[in-house]
Amino acid sequence: MGFGIDPSRSFVPLSIAVLTVSDTRTLETDTSGKTLEDRARAAGHHVVSRTIVTDDTPAIEGRLRELGDDPSVDVVLVTGGTGVTGRDVTPEALHAVCEKLIPGFGEVFRAVSLKTIGLSTIQSRATAGVVNGTYVFALPGSTGACRDAWDEILVHQLDARYRPCNFAELIPRLRETSRA
Repeated sequence: MGFGIDPSRSFVPLSIAVLTVSDTRTLETDTSGKTLEDRARAAGHHVVSRTIVTDDTPAIEGRLRELGDDPSVDVVLVTGGTGVTGRDVTPEALHAVCEKLIPGFGEVFRAVSLKTIGLSTIQSRATAGVVNGTYVFALPGSTGACRDAWDEILVHQLDARYRPCNFAELIPRLRETSRA
């Protein structure tokens, strides 16, 4: 088997927190966060929280630390604040609190996004990392970008049945430390 879902393996639902970074959105107007919540639930995962913080580095860092410290959260999906304007500080906040970066996520996201929005994808600073043993994926604030990231990357990588490997199967080992 090359890659894809291995039907001999069992699906393992993950606990996912959705965090929107915005100065203007509310839970009622947050279509990007709602898209991520709906898609995660449809895939069989548990959405344990959906919150909004302002485009403020300390606020984002604080919420990411809280979610990373929460043993009931496996994955945090962040939407918003990944552009290049002055208020777009999500990547800096994530990088300040994470112990490991996952640069391949941003690279693959931009490759996927290139197919839907062309060269405009160059403005995206989508990124990912691990905060206290919890995966954090930071996506643009557009609903289309969240849909693309979920449908083309996250639905597969957060499914323990996806072969040859996936992020989900590594969750039990994320909090391991070096014995050196």
